[in-house]
Formats: sequence, structure tokens, C-alpha cells
Amino acid sequence: MHRHSYYRILEDLYRRYNRRELVWPDPLQFLYDYPDARDREVVGIVAATLAVGNVKAIVRSVGRALALLGPRPAAYLETVSDARLLRGFADFKHRFFTGADVAGLLAAARAVQREHGLLGACFAEGLARRDETVQPALERFVRVLASAGCGRACHNFVPDPGRRSACKRLHLFLRWMVRQDEVDPGGWRGVPASHLIVPLDTHMFRIGVRLGFVTRKVANLAAALELTAAFRRIRPDDPVRYDFALTRLGIRTDADLEGLLARFAAARRRGV
Repeated sequence: MHRHSYYRILEDLYRRYNRRELVWPDPLQFLYDYPDARDREVVGIVAATLAVGNVKAIVRSVGRALALLGPRPAAYLETVSDARLLRGFADFKHRFFTGADVAGLLAAARAVQREHGLLGACFAEGLARRDETVQPALERFVRVLASAGCGRACHNFVPDPGRRSACKRLHLFLRWMVRQDEVDPGGWRGVPASHLIVPLDTHMFRIGVRLGFVTRKVANLAAALELTAAFRRIRPDDPVRYDFALTRLGIRTDADLEGLLARFAAARRRGV
């Protein structure tokens, strides 16, 4: 791989599109209103797990869910009973997710925060020195959530990383909470950005294939790891650095995906 040429191309893209004013309409926008890490991670896991379907519907559903939690979600969860939490979300629905799914996830998040202080601290405990990515820690984290009582929600609402799917929404949540720049607000400590995995959806999969970074035929965990490994060769410290900027190519009318692909092709031909 022609690391230096690709690096310059992707850094140009990062400088152009990795800006906070370009986030809207993205569920990430909700995290900026919560300076406290405990609140932010609750908001983040709700926003990421609801990130299915039309973006306008996603933003509408996330906004409705957060309105039920108030301005201090973590503090609210500490005081609300399971029964009251479930009643509050009784009429909530987003795509095939129900209010019971959201309430179950929130109850589990509360239990984990009570034991570990932060969801991020729990996640970091699952990392081992030998791990090259967050994948083993993510599998443990979802098991902890399930054992904390989210029950059906952890089978319906939260994907199982052990089934080798790309788990795009979970990796999106990790990107938001681990990385810190103008777009990603961060908030977690003890989880290195170098271990993150690209949040792979159909759009990102197609880009990876066209860049020559992905040879897999299906957008599964293997493809996500292959794409992440390609970006890690360019940015070993931050392989998901370009995720937000690249996803803008499928959203913004002023973006030029074909131009980016042409620059990559020219770099390959030059062999530099």
C-alpha cells in the first residue's frame, strides 16, 4: 500500500469534512449537549442503537427518547424505578424496536454504571494486552449488559458481536466515546483509538471495495476488520479517523466520491 500518498489524500478529505458544522443531521449531534461522561455515554448508546433507517426518523426517535430522560440522563436513571421507566417508554417505537427495548437497555446501563462508575470503565476492563482490536472487549461488554438485565433488548436491540456481524452501531458508539476531535466528543479513558474498528455499513463497504481496501463479498465483521487493517497501515494510531469524512461522500451534494477514487487510482499507478 502506498501509505504516504493515501495519507495525504485522506488527510485532505479529513480537513474538508471532519467539522462539527457538518454533523447535522446525524444522531451524534445529541452527544454535544452532555459534558458529563456518564450522561454522554447513556445518550450515545441510545443514539447509536437507534441509528437504523432514515436519518430524519432516527433523529426524531433519538430526540423523543432523550426528552423522556431529561437534562441529566444518568441521574434520572438513578432515581427512576424499572416500572416507571418502562411506563415512560410504553408508547415509544422506532422501526422494529419498542419502548421495552430502550427501557431494558437503559436499565442495564444503569446497573453497569452503578458497579463500574462508567460504561467506559467496564469496557476498558475487558481489554487485554494481547488484543489487537476492541472486538474481544466488545463481546464481553455486550455479555455484561445482557447479564445486567436488559434481557430481550440485548437480543433484539443490541447486536451480538460474537455472531461475527459488522455491528456497525456498536462500533459507531465506540468511535464517538473513544476518539476526541472536532466531531467525536470522546469521554472514555483506557480504550486506545488504535484498537477501534470501522463502523461498517453498506455505504462504507462499497467505498472500501472501490478503494481496493476490501476483498470480501459481504459487509460482515471480516470485511470490517479488513478495511480497518487497511486504514491502520495509513494511520496506525487512529484507523477510524476518516470514517466520518468518508461517510459524508454519500450524504453531501458537494462531495466528490469519484474524484477521491480517481486520486487513489492515480496514486496506485504512480506507485508512490
